[in-house]
Amino acid sequence: MGASTTAMMLLREGDHVVCSNDVYGGTYRLFERVLKDFGLTFTFVETSNVEAIQRAMTKRTRLLWLESPTNPLLRITDLRAASAIAHQHNALCLVDNTFASPFFQRPLELGADLVLHSTTKYLGGHADVVGGAICLNHEETFGRLKFLQNALGATPGAFDCYLVLRGMKTLALRMERHEKNAARVAEFLSTHPRVDRVYYPGLRTHPGHDIARRQMSGFSGMVSFEVRGGVREARRALSRLRLFKIAESLGGVESLVELPAVMTHASIPKAEREKSGLRDGLIRLSVGIEDGDDLLEDLRHALGR
Repeated sequence: MGASTTAMMLLREGDHVVCSNDVYGGTYRLFERVLKDFGLTFTFVETSNVEAIQRAMTKRTRLLWLESPTNPLLRITDLRAASAIAHQHNALCLVDNTFASPFFQRPLELGADLVLHSTTKYLGGHADVVGGAICLNHEETFGRLKFLQNALGATPGAFDCYLVLRGMKTLALRMERHEKNAARVAEFLSTHPRVDRVYYPGLRTHPGHDIARRQMSGFSGMVSFEVRGGVREARRALSRLRLFKIAESLGGVESLVELPAVMTHASIPKAEREKSGLRDGLIRLSVGIEDGDDLLEDLRHALGR
């Protein structure tokens, strides 16, 4: 959030932002409950539809804020096309790349101006640090952000930086295992009789699969799904899990599970969540690097055989 706030300080009163409607709850909270009070305006659209992005742009739009894959529905945005639209309107394009990590996706190479990461997640990788990072290749904007970072105080401590740098040494190995396990989990869930929907861009049935294949080198380790019976059955399944731990974070070596509607995305009003397709019974998994067979057995037990 420190990195997000610093990036947003590039804007001025009266500026307009177009943002993915399926976005991290903390980002939505920052925009709607903090920055609106400072004269910024926001339009939330399904950015997997680039025509919706084009329609939302105005003469006051200064920033297009994207997540791809999104949190928690794992929708895919064509980053090259979206960046081009932003630039046509003299706006910056920022991509929160936390879910993909730089191992699987490099938005700067696809036209983005700024790339945001929660270093708490895959970059750190061990659930022992909280931080964020902004990546870019524009010298003037870099200088402005460095000034803002210092002026706002959004600066990590030396030991926090050490922990992230240490984690990044094993990023490639961890991401390969995260993806391998997530693919197995997604395939398993997609055939389970008690599962209604599975959201994972690595599945051929995912509507953004072809775009993801084109702009990503892999599909990362996040999987979301809905069980039959809605939120009641979702809570029951969570209570029966043993290896997957209930927690809001993601991207660590251990597998985590959560209900976004009451955890990471609880700050988004229910009507807005439902409008974007986020149902109360949606379960989000951060698939870790444990033995894949153990993870599947845990899910079998939770869902019932």
